[in-house]
Amino acid sequence: MRRADRATSENEAKEILQAGEYGILSTVSVDGQPYGVPVSYAYTDDVLYFHCAVEGHKLDNLNGNNRVSFCVVGQTQLLPDKFATNYESVIVFGKACEVRETEKHQGLLELLKKYSPEFLEKGRHYIENTGGQARVYKIMIESMTGKARRK
Repeated sequence: MRRADRATSENEAKEILQAGEYGILSTVSVDGQPYGVPVSYAYTDDVLYFHCAVEGHKLDNLNGNNRVSFCVVGQTQLLPDKFATNYESVIVFGKACEVRETEKHQGLLELLKKYSPEFLEKGRHYIENTGGQARVYKIMIESMTGKARRK
C-alpha cells in the first residue's frame, strides 16, 4: 500500500466489511479480460458469502480461475474545498468456491440476516422455496487491506 499512514487495523477492516452495503467482485476470464461486478454479500467467520444466478459471466470466469479480488467502500464524505475525500475501504484477495447443502443454506441465512433482519421467518420460507434457484459462493480470504482517510 503506497499510503501506509492510511492503513487501517485488521479489526477496522473487518468492521468496514461487516457494515458494507455491497462489494465489487473482480474476476478474470480465461482470455485475461478483467470483470468487476457489484454483489450483495455477507461477512461472517472470516468468510464472504454471495449468491448469484445459476449461470452467467462471473460464473464462467470463476470456473476458469477462482482467484478473486473483492472491494468494499464504506463511509465517504466529499471535501470539495480541500479537493479531497474522507473515505474508508477494504480490498480482499482470496479464492471463491461454490458451497452446497448445509453451507449453502447457512450462506443464504447470513445474507437474509444482513439485508432483511426484520423478515427472518418470511425469508427462511423464501429460501426453502427458492434456494435451489440460486448458487452460493464463499470467498476464502487469503489477505485483506483496509485504508481510510478520516480528517
